[in-house]
Amino acid sequence: MNVQTLGPNAAAVTTTPQNLYIVRLSLLEIRVVLLLHSFVFGLCPGPTQKMNLFQSVTSALDNTLASDPTAVIFGEDVAFGGVFRCTVGLRDKYGKDRVFNTPLCEQGIVGFGIGLAVAGATAIAEIQFADYIFPAFDQIVNEAAKYRYRSGNLFDCGNLTIRAPWGCVGHGALYHSQSPEAFFAHCPGIKIVIPRSPVQAKGLLLSCIIDKNPCIFFEPKILYRAAVEQVPMESYQIPLSQAEVLQEGSDITLLAWGTQVHVMREVAAMAQEKLGVSCEVIDLRTIQPWDIETVCKSVVKTGRLLVSHEAPVTGGFAAEISSTVQEECFLNLEAPITRVCGYDTPFPHIFEPFYIPDKWKCFDAVKRMINY
Repeated sequence: MNVQTLGPNAAAVTTTPQNLYIVRLSLLEIRVVLLLHSFVFGLCPGPTQKMNLFQSVTSALDNTLASDPTAVIFGEDVAFGGVFRCTVGLRDKYGKDRVFNTPLCEQGIVGFGIGLAVAGATAIAEIQFADYIFPAFDQIVNEAAKYRYRSGNLFDCGNLTIRAPWGCVGHGALYHSQSPEAFFAHCPGIKIVIPRSPVQAKGLLLSCIIDKNPCIFFEPKILYRAAVEQVPMESYQIPLSQAEVLQEGSDITLLAWGTQVHVMREVAAMAQEKLGVSCEVIDLRTIQPWDIETVCKSVVKTGRLLVSHEAPVTGGFAAEISSTVQEECFLNLEAPITRVCGYDTPFPHIFEPFYIPDKWKCFDAVKRMINY
């Protein structure tokens, strides 16, 4: 497998906030050791192609448009390829009636998508940044999530998938760095998925598109170009609501999703080298409904759980995970469950390197838990 990283020279840069974040990722080595697990190739034997994360998203959308004549893609600037180039070339290939721009109105984008899905089309909406999804909050929470329930299953908008670039990027500041998954996890009726790599992104996005429930698919934008691996060219699915154990361990469970998974892999390597601590690393992948069984099985084995995400700590999804694991695994715990997350402040610009839950903060938490 060919894996592309930022390389050792990435650290030799001027320390602007953007570059500090790049240094962080180079130290991770984006070790987009992005495990091409055998089950993926079992689902999709055939040729692969070297893709970064945004290209794998494009490939998934291409597969969908080719196989489903009802599928349409719409959002701000998607006809031109989108801000992050995820839809580049699709309008030319499939026509302006299937890939088209919308007004700058997130509420309208999602409302339009709900109507399309109810009418039987496969609706794939793009919100240009996850930070801008809030004007559509009412349409997602009060309409899309409740459509099947309110009609007694006579009607539904399960064919709706909402894509949005997500997470910090090194220079995004207040309005281009947020991780809003916890807002939607509180709402029954929608699924929330966040991938860590190109192979995962394509398989999980295709699963969201064919799932019979409305899905929100958050894409870690810092990984759009940083994560590169061999991705099957044909269509395949990775099951939703199934966490993945990336590394077996016996002393502590490290749980994350999206970009933070790569931080946890680096922390696990540090803990083994410096402390002799064996870490089990889990990628949650689906935020809601989440895989309680896999996480609790791991915590029963290790006796410790560290959960980390970029979103603010108060009310973040790590709190829900902590509460559930405490209820299910209380007698197995050797230390209090620990959360290492963003601070309870708006996302800063020049102070982003101090805000993010980097590997040093997570490593310190591991030491505290082991010594408890």
